[in-house]
Amino acid sequence: MSWTDEKVAKLKELWGSGKTASQIAEIIGGVTRNAVIGKSHRMNLSAKIKTRKATSNQSFENSLEEKNIKSRRGRKSKFKSLIIEKDFEPENPKQLEELDESSCKWPIGHPDEKSFYFCGRSSLKDFSYCKLHLLYAYQPKGKKDETADKEEVPEFIEKKIQTG
Repeated sequence: MSWTDEKVAKLKELWGSGKTASQIAEIIGGVTRNAVIGKSHRMNLSAKIKTRKATSNQSFENSLEEKNIKSRRGRKSKFKSLIIEKDFEPENPKQLEELDESSCKWPIGHPDEKSFYFCGRSSLKDFSYCKLHLLYAYQPKGKKDETADKEEVPEFIEKKIQTG
C-alpha cells in the first residue's frame, strides 16, 4: 500500500481534527491503524491527539473526589474491625519448627538472638499474621490519609504491645 498525496492530506486533516488512528484508517480505507500511526509519526504530526472534553469540569472533579473518598473508605473498612476489637489473645511463642498454617508468623526479635521466636497467635484466614500484626503488615497505600487516623493506630498498637 502506498501513501498518495490525497491520502496524506486526508491523514493530516483527520489527525488535526482529533480522530483516532482507527477512525482515520477506516475513513481513508485500505490502510491499517498501525500504518496510520507510523505515517503520522514519520510526518512528525503532533503526538497528542485532541482528547474529548468532559461535559462539565465540575461534575468530573466531583466524581473524582467521590471516587477517592470511596476508595479510602474501602481500604480503611477492611481493617476497621481489627482496630475496634481490643481483646487480642496472648502471644504463644513458637519456634520455626512449631509453626503451622494457623499460627501467626510475625517474627519477634532478631534471628541471630537466642530469644528469637514467632508470635504464634491464631492467624486470620488467608493471612499469615494475627489481628494485631495485620495492623503492622498492611499499611495504607498513600500518606494522604487523615493524620488523625494515623496517630490513633500506632498509639493503640503500642498500648497493646505493652499489655500483651
